[in-house]
Amino acid sequence: MQTRALANDAAIPYLGFGTYLIADTEATAVVSEAIRAGYRHIDTAEGYQNETGVGLGIRQALASEGLTRGELFVTTKLWPGNPAWGQPAKTTASTVASLDGSLERLGLDYVDLYLIHAPFEREQRLAQWRGLVELKRQGKARAIGVSNFSITHIEELKAADLPMPVADQIELHPWSQKPELVRYLKANGVVPIAYSSLVPLSTWRAAAGQESAKTDQMKADGKQENAPFKAMARKYGVSEAQVLLRWAIQQGYPVLPKSTSPDRMRTNADIFGFSLDDEDMAAIATMDRGDGVAWAMGDPTKTP
Repeated sequence: MQTRALANDAAIPYLGFGTYLIADTEATAVVSEAIRAGYRHIDTAEGYQNETGVGLGIRQALASEGLTRGELFVTTKLWPGNPAWGQPAKTTASTVASLDGSLERLGLDYVDLYLIHAPFEREQRLAQWRGLVELKRQGKARAIGVSNFSITHIEELKAADLPMPVADQIELHPWSQKPELVRYLKANGVVPIAYSSLVPLSTWRAAAGQESAKTDQMKADGKQENAPFKAMARKYGVSEAQVLLRWAIQQGYPVLPKSTSPDRMRTNADIFGFSLDDEDMAAIATMDRGDGVAWAMGDPTKTP
């Protein structure tokens, strides 16, 4: 399994399995199947409300596959609370308690990476980050980071003389490349982890109840037979999803594709046997359309 080093000497697998929008009742079977398919990084969150099912799936697969806990990389995220939604903001103390609750639901002694899921209010962010620093000290999180944080948000941590996050999990795909943020993260030793890598596909969040800010034009573009990712898929003899995931890997971004189909899980995992050539990587570099559609950076009215 190919990995990328984090700043604290931990290593994150490039191939991860995302569990957003997978119900707790489905998560056990889906996560077990993903691990059997070769995924060694499982990503969940307090806010997904599926940690119990995810944890049971992890434990079942570890037993059935003869794997040790150390062979699996597990990420979960702190839901910070949002006063704009009538939720109390997490404090340093309640942040520590939140991971204790996540670990109990997961049935694990520690997570490999713990993230603040979203940035809302400044003082809230600082208090929660202090909680994550304490959790790392306690050994309950091997590494700590953030999600959906902008340069400004990370600079606040630096200005408060707090440790830098080792990762920032953000929406990254050819239509949302975030070059300024990615340059900043690289310069500061923060690993970008890509979510929503498959946004350009016509099938991305196409089911009822899976809203996003994807425009009608974006949806139409993904369906065109001459769409660039369809052409690249034909060129390399792979799927469009594999092209999009391979682009991210070549950019140095760990990815978190999600599927409940065992066949698609295996197809999405098969991204290390080919490479996009320089011409295609250069063409993709011109396709950026801005901030993204799954999450508006720092907007508390949008769900990640």
